[in-house]
Amino acid sequence: MTEAPSDDEARIKVREMLEQIRTVMLVTHDPDGGLDARPMAILAVEGDTVWFFTGRDTPKTFAIDQEHAVLLAGANPSGQEYVSVRGRARVMQDRAQQKALWTEAARLWFPDGAGSPDLALIAVEMTEAQYWDSPASTARYAIGYVKAVLTKTPPEMGENAKVTFGGG
Repeated sequence: MTEAPSDDEARIKVREMLEQIRTVMLVTHDPDGGLDARPMAILAVEGDTVWFFTGRDTPKTFAIDQEHAVLLAGANPSGQEYVSVRGRARVMQDRAQQKALWTEAARLWFPDGAGSPDLALIAVEMTEAQYWDSPASTARYAIGYVKAVLTKTPPEMGENAKVTFGGG
């Protein structure tokens, strides 16, 4: 059985997974109490903060202004890696940070560059996270299956951990 990671190791793992996955579903609360999800490209993971670009006046920014609690959900199915992050989001315009995080790919949505008047940032302060990191290869899965059948014990399914961050 795999030894559980320390909280520091689990926080590092969450950050690394987010940086590798790069696109997550950002889930916000809608005005009627439901949930809305949309794909968002991660610009950076700095400490406990995940950064995204957005338009200043969009349904997601209005939702975040009303309710700061959000969920980020990401997956790398080919690597059997999954992560879910709870956090508190805020929308801001910070020209220095926008310039620091700018990528040319963002020009598709913001043709005037980092100084676009409509450009804003979403900063998600992570409060809690959970991840699953399972054996990725078919061969490893097959070996686990055979071992489970022969020994009548469930296979090692990889690593799963829950962790809180500074805001949690």
